[in-house]
Amino acid sequence: MRRARWIAVFAGTATLIASGAAAQTVAGDTFADGANGAKVHVASKFVCTAKVGPFERDAVGESDPETGADFCAYAALNGVYGTIKLVPLHGAYDAKQSLAKDFAEQEGAGGRSIAENDVYVTTVAASFPVYTRTYETAKLEDLHYRVQFAGAAIRNWAVETTIEFAEPRDLTDAQSFLRAVYAAAQSEIATAR
Repeated sequence: MRRARWIAVFAGTATLIASGAAAQTVAGDTFADGANGAKVHVASKFVCTAKVGPFERDAVGESDPETGADFCAYAALNGVYGTIKLVPLHGAYDAKQSLAKDFAEQEGAGGRSIAENDVYVTTVAASFPVYTRTYETAKLEDLHYRVQFAGAAIRNWAVETTIEFAEPRDLTDAQSFLRAVYAAAQSEIATAR
């Protein structure tokens, strides 16, 4: 159990070191400055706010220049991490297929799939499904360390999130982050011209 705890603590420390203490822009022109410290994704118009609930934005930038994917990364003080990836669509979106590489990496690292379902996000305009798959990566005493992958097509963009949290302690924050991201994406992402 000590080793698993060290691994979980080390992973969070590595993420904090990699992200830096202040918010940073990793790439050139994929994001523009917005109001109140926000970063606006130039292509989709999605707004990466400075905060999402208890989460503070660490970084924004290019995720994969070949596909045009970009990201916003967030962290909360208790060691909960959330990443948003925006990928332009050029056809139908299949969340399972798009996230397959992430699933394989998680399983290769010893993660065990424990849940797979659609979470419905309700906005003023509509209710829509977001595909999710959750992995358990470690268990320490009364905490279960989880990684949840999610994906949904919103207009001409795939919006994918990865949330790392401990259940039950961080479950409410993780669920709030997921719902806030997809509700914002539904209202902010512009239709491609």
